[in-house]
Amino acid sequence: MDYFIGALKKYTVFSGRSRRSEYWYFVLFSFLFSMVAGVLDSILGTEKIIGSYGLIFSIYYLAIITPSIAVGVRRLHDIGKSGWMLLLSLIPIIGGIWILILMVRDSDAGENKYGPNPKNIVPVNTNETPVAPTPTPEEVK
Repeated sequence: MDYFIGALKKYTVFSGRSRRSEYWYFVLFSFLFSMVAGVLDSILGTEKIIGSYGLIFSIYYLAIITPSIAVGVRRLHDIGKSGWMLLLSLIPIIGGIWILILMVRDSDAGENKYGPNPKNIVPVNTNETPVAPTPTPEEVK
């Protein structure tokens, strides 16, 4: 869930790199939330806005489209590809398959022209209070 929220917080960041796990967790939670939105539309009987989709799903879809593109672009940057390659998904069948292949590839090792490898960046949790190191028995004497 942290990856999904992290991607939402960076919803307009089209630079940098995103790990494979960040991208796929974002896709997973986005899919689950869209299913919930669809079920809510069915239960509430909301008006159909986009094709056969109801109001709640349509609002969710419009809210998630920019973060989806942003995390996709950052994922392509992680494998050393331009974010513009995301447009290949507009090509029927072959484009979607090619983008899927690119999205499952492992990160470029080390730094590339889009930034440092996110696997090597250690997140700093600022919510933790600093803890003094425990003294060894020799130090206690």
